[in-house]
Amino acid sequence: MTNQTATKWIPAALLGFFVCIGLAILGYQLSSAAIAYKQFERSVTVKGLAEKEVTADVVIWPIQFTLATNDLQELYNQVDRNSEKIKAFLLLKGVSPEEMSFSAPNITDKSAQQWGDNSRAEFRYSANQTVTVYSHKIDVVRNVMAEMSELGKQGIVFSGDSYATQPEYIYTKLNDIKPAMVEEATKNARVVAEKFAKDSDSQLGKIKRASQGQFTILPRDKNTPYIKKIRVVSTVQYYLSD
Repeated sequence: MTNQTATKWIPAALLGFFVCIGLAILGYQLSSAAIAYKQFERSVTVKGLAEKEVTADVVIWPIQFTLATNDLQELYNQVDRNSEKIKAFLLLKGVSPEEMSFSAPNITDKSAQQWGDNSRAEFRYSANQTVTVYSHKIDVVRNVMAEMSELGKQGIVFSGDSYATQPEYIYTKLNDIKPAMVEEATKNARVVAEKFAKDSDSQLGKIKRASQGQFTILPRDKNTPYIKKIRVVSTVQYYLSD
């Protein structure tokens, strides 16, 4: 080998050597990165529950009464008298005029109906009317409900068996308690995640992903529909590491 050839070969050999070293280092780094990435992807998904009992702040109470007679004019007069009795009773018990609304009476003429055998009907005309109470005074309205027999003794017949006449209780302040409940649900989820990490000899990392569940508002039980149970479940995914 001539000196000129040797001179050209040495730099090429060094270049190849350094390229091999570089590729080896790059391969090691990529391998370490892949292992680290795989470890970084380890996670646990848990759910956290938060519950709270509250009292409804709105009541919608439909009061429906019925009448029947053979005299149409007298029927309308009785509807007006009963409506005035109910209004006076509610005012006496603490319900304000702004909290009452009166629907138009629903009149039925049985002789005008084209179906059924109405020949034996005792009264030709019947009517029902609804007085609706919309109030924030839950306790006041509940006390009035317990005293409705006073109106019954005055000859007013109420329709209290239908679903449409059942009182409805509503809680309207959900936005006031949402942040605290979400925080509680997230804390409860972290407690579960920490227990899982401890049992698996892992360390709990940061939150990878989180989603807030839907809030549900339901009566606590059928006997106390004015007491509501609010519930939310948050789903949280945490990173795990060794």
